[in-house]
Amino acid sequence: MSSLTTPFPASATAAEVLAGVDLTGRRYLVTGGAGGLGRETVRALAGAGAGVTVATRDPAAAAGLTAEFPAVDAVALDLADPASVRAVVAGWTGPLDGLVANAGVMALPTRQLTAQGWELQLATNFLGHFQLATGLRGALAAAGGRVVVVSSGAQLMGGVDLDDPQFERRPYDPWAAYAQSKTADVLLAVGISRRWGADGITANALAPGWIHTDLVRHLDTATMQALGAMDADGQLLTPAHYKTPAQGAATTVLLAASPLLAGVTGRYFEDNQEAVVVPGGTASGSGMVADWAVDPAAADRLWELALRAG
Repeated sequence: MSSLTTPFPASATAAEVLAGVDLTGRRYLVTGGAGGLGRETVRALAGAGAGVTVATRDPAAAAGLTAEFPAVDAVALDLADPASVRAVVAGWTGPLDGLVANAGVMALPTRQLTAQGWELQLATNFLGHFQLATGLRGALAAAGGRVVVVSSGAQLMGGVDLDDPQFERRPYDPWAAYAQSKTADVLLAVGISRRWGADGITANALAPGWIHTDLVRHLDTATMQALGAMDADGQLLTPAHYKTPAQGAATTVLLAASPLLAGVTGRYFEDNQEAVVVPGGTASGSGMVADWAVDPAAADRLWELALRAG
């Protein structure tokens, strides 16, 4: 199967990707939509005429969006709390054209567990979105909807340890936990594409690239400096390979709403193009996805693990 290409360069913005696309009458749910990439995703979808629900821990943070766009509303969602996820599912009515699994946490310095015993990065980035998607399957099927999962190039760093996903026996490492959660995100898209195709639902994952957002709030000064994103005085720097939030959201809205992606499912994109599959752990850089992140057997095992979590 050849890789899918689009006419949009890596520098394209979300608005440019949706230029000329009319989303009037369509409805989307964007997790973490009150800030950063999520906010730009909401603005682009709403700007094209869609109704968008922002699912966020603090709905008041979406006040600017709801004021700018009459068709945007907000609901409270804590992805690490299954009861919160169930409440959002229970409150949803009508078809859902797209679920954008955008919210996440990165590189928590210490191992933290949810009340259900899940490592917090895996719970927030993957499990909460799994539970949200499965709960909204009927609404997605009613619209022939798309699921878009925001992953990261970190999936190249490590797979999912299905024998010790909560770091109960292996030493906890912030980046290993983050990489695991982002590989799990890609596997979520693979799992949905394997199971829900008959419902007309498609699912794809993506890496947005490097962007200054609140996601880096847990990184210390030394790490930011090592990434070239902070100078010796603690001032933020923007390296040449960084994107603006509007550019970072471009691949998200491409997958969520572009006619070019109609019927495409189970794939991984970066810089508005489909990525090339490479051996996990042996390469790094843009435009690549690790083989362990698109492995159907791993996707099936992870799906069963998530089902057991309730």
